Amino acid sequence: MTLPALLPVVTCPVGPAYARLTEVFPNLAVRVLGSGEPAPRGDGWVGADELAAAGPALDTFLDWDRAQVLRDYGGSARPDVVTGFGLHRYAWPATLLITLPWFLSRRVPRFPVEDVAFQRELGRMAVRVTGFSCLPDDPAAALPGARVVDSEEELRAEVRAAVAAHIGPLLDGFATRMRRGRRALWGMATDDFIEGLWYIGNLLGEERRAIAELEQLLPGSLAPFVGTPGFRELTGPQGECLPTRSRATCCLFYTLRPDDTCITCPRTPDADRVARLLPSA
Repeated sequence: MTLPALLPVVTCPVGPAYARLTEVFPNLAVRVLGSGEPAPRGDGWVGADELAAAGPALDTFLDWDRAQVLRDYGGSARPDVVTGFGLHRYAWPATLLITLPWFLSRRVPRFPVEDVAFQRELGRMAVRVTGFSCLPDDPAAALPGARVVDSEEELRAEVRAAVAAHIGPLLDGFATRMRRGRRALWGMATDDFIEGLWYIGNLLGEERRAIAELEQLLPGSLAPFVGTPGFRELTGPQGECLPTRSRATCCLFYTLRPDDTCITCPRTPDADRVARLLPSA
């Protein structure tokens, strides 16, 4: 099989989106690997393919979550809870590799697990870009590796397919350390898929557009994803409009601190959400 040539860094169609990501969220930086440049390994780097393989690299990856729980909460968490934390901490940035270029420039890269590496402590990712989808009027349509689709809806389908193709093997790997079934795992991944772009959209000053785009991206329960974004609006004491949603699944943080839930947790009542969403909070 002939492999596609790697896109040079200088012409990488998704590079500007990743640069913009780091501008608004310095805790995550993405480097596009050059032609022939090996993916980083060692010094805390792990390949997505290594995590999907569910071997020693996954155990080492989860050791970080295990130690973090012990350090920050003074006790141990169940192994499946630790694994859920680790899955979230990979899936949240990994889905942004796909959704943010789509959101900012209508370009959708695909990343086999072999083409992504992650350094969680530094908040760094390295990716190998070999192809992407775009619309006919995109100047990047003439670049090597471009796959032109005819409409916005077809491009949305490319986003869903790209996320599913990358995340699916990871769920297979993490599932070996968890008690959750396939639907619950995809529910977790769907929440990260939605909430990553929502969060970055807010930092970009485009929260409203991010919400609208996500509602179009997942208008119904489109397998393997679970549920819809389900955004709704709460009203603050001064009439403030406060967007929120409830996650499809629970991250199980309550097993560590029963009274301390995430703001989008199904267990969090609206009154608490309002108090935590107000600018003064």
